Amino acid sequence: MKNSERKVFHHISEAEGSSKLPKKFYEKELARLQVELVKMQYWVKQTGTRIVILFEGRDAAGKGGTIKRITEPLNPRGCRIVALGTPSDREKTQWYFQRYITHLPAGGEIVCFDRSWYNRAGVERVMGFCTDEEYEEFMQTCPQFERMLVRSGIILLKYWFSVSDEEQERRFQSRLTDPARRWKLSPMDVESRNRWVEYSRAKDAMFARTNIPEAPWFTVEADDKKRARLNCISHLLSKIPYVDMTPDPIELPPRKDAPVDYVRSPINEQFFVPRKY
Repeated sequence: MKNSERKVFHHISEAEGSSKLPKKFYEKELARLQVELVKMQYWVKQTGTRIVILFEGRDAAGKGGTIKRITEPLNPRGCRIVALGTPSDREKTQWYFQRYITHLPAGGEIVCFDRSWYNRAGVERVMGFCTDEEYEEFMQTCPQFERMLVRSGIILLKYWFSVSDEEQERRFQSRLTDPARRWKLSPMDVESRNRWVEYSRAKDAMFARTNIPEAPWFTVEADDKKRARLNCISHLLSKIPYVDMTPDPIELPPRKDAPVDYVRSPINEQFFVPRKY
């Protein structure tokens, strides 16, 4: 670890002693990490590296917020988010991993799965959306599937966002009172409140059987969203062997004068958005 990185982690550990991470420190550190993410993406593109990042955890654990901070500074042509909905009737007849495979990255791409094939080990298991046979098949096949991905050259990172019962309840309640965030609370989320222990057991079983050396699970303590974001991004960067391949700034030549024979169309022939602000 570089000296600068040691200093950063030292500051973070000191901040953790307080109840709230200072806003200025969070924003400054997030900006620094996002610059590093951009450097990483240049390296990914230049080397043709393929990266898959899985984000799992309980409802309202903060996965979406972290994914947003990771992807917002990056070029969307080379980094995309995959958040699949309920499988269609046709997809239900496919090999379970089939609909996920189509979203795997090509060379120079990063794919973030906002929930992934681990739905079978979590919500499908707890809510009874799969049979015992389907669940057992997944548990046996998943490690083999992930080893195949890693052998093919894909960098596979798996993050589990851990949130306490009390913090999850607080976040659920805040979503009820915020119209802009109410869509985040689904009937499935509400049902998960009543099955906390069942989800815990499912997660423990999932870790026991899929925490393989080739693709281990990394747990992110997520009761504090800001710390969770910084810790996750910092760890992600530490797992990618990138070097700075940021291109030199482009020098813009002087603009050419517009052709003298060009006449702009009359403004009254165009439709404009009303100036309400």
